[in-house]
Amino acid sequence: MEKKPIVLAVAGKGGVGKTSLASVMVKLLVEAYPDKKILAIDADPAVGLSTALGVEPELTLDDIRKEAVEAAENGDAKATVEVLGEARYRIFDAMVEMDGFSFIAIGRPEAAGCYCKINTYLKEVISQVADNFDYIVIDGEAGIEQINRRVMEKVTHLVLITDSSKKGCGVVKTIKEVADNLVMYDKIGVVVNRVPSEDVLQFMDLGDIPLLGWIPADANLTERDLKGESVFYIPSEAPIVEGLRSSLKKMGVL
Repeated sequence: MEKKPIVLAVAGKGGVGKTSLASVMVKLLVEAYPDKKILAIDADPAVGLSTALGVEPELTLDDIRKEAVEAAENGDAKATVEVLGEARYRIFDAMVEMDGFSFIAIGRPEAAGCYCKINTYLKEVISQVADNFDYIVIDGEAGIEQINRRVMEKVTHLVLITDSSKKGCGVVKTIKEVADNLVMYDKIGVVVNRVPSEDVLQFMDLGDIPLLGWIPADANLTERDLKGESVFYIPSEAPIVEGLRSSLKKMGVL
């Protein structure tokens, strides 16, 4: 029986540190499984995972999609068919090979508003490339849109991120409610980030979502974020690394 890849999707309210945590997950997987194929997908149009992982992508999924759209708008049917036919291979063109992992970015569509077209394409991309990898980490956009549009339906592990705010807790509970109907996930859990003190955890309403772990507020990490430093330079004993390591162990990923 063919082993399906472990797909971890990171979701939550904007501004809770999703991207930092997603990038550290990639770091932990690379260190734990040097012989496995690991893919990091930046599915957030806000774009940040590449910086955190020290990647400089030259081509994004939206660039590829635009090529097909432009060919169609120019009335070049043959070109359109060729571009769409090559899409699978073009996806691999957009992949950046790093030491220990591969990376691909959704990109930032120029038009404001709905990202539904690029999200539809992202769903197809995940379906196409998933079986080529053992572990996939998806840094999702803020909120529930990608869950709602079934972009994440192939996810096996849904890692919800919140801070200690009431709004953050509300968003992760909403994401779980939607995901329960639309995502065939195997495991789910929440990581509470930037916790001022362990005492606040008792006042947080996470509903029925299992608490995987919590990470204290870390001024050093904030400074690294501002400098745009890669997470691969974060020491193993840093709170974010230790907190996520134990959280992924609880999920059976490490």
